[in-house]
Amino acid sequence: QPQLVESGGGLVEPGGSRRLSCTVSGYPSMDYAIGWFRQAPGKEREGVSYISSSGFGTKYEASVKGRFTISRDDAKNTVYLQMESLKPEDTAIYYCAGRTAFNVGTYYESEYEYPYWGQGTQVTVSS
Repeated sequence: QPQLVESGGGLVEPGGSRRLSCTVSGYPSMDYAIGWFRQAPGKEREGVSYISSSGFGTKYEASVKGRFTISRDDAKNTVYLQMESLKPEDTAIYYCAGRTAFNVGTYYESEYEYPYWGQGTQVTVSS
């Protein structure tokens, strides 16, 4: 069964940067798509960014577009979320989720499309 492990969370000041990593294991090939989601205290989980198995298909939600960048390094079995210009409202537990991709260019936006999830990593943006 595939496993996903997030890392890179922590405390960062407003305006700062942070890179999250999602290390994937258990997939027989690189044919998996990844999504990043987050859940703030008292709020429902929401999508952040998504990437296809090829890496060429990506999407960002409006709240992070222009500030976050998703990428993947298949040699390292890792998907990254580079976060810039962080705001207090970015404070949340960040989760990566994975699923088998049937099309190399397709990304998946709904959390219900992902059967495999990491344990989450806390990002706190505060001065």
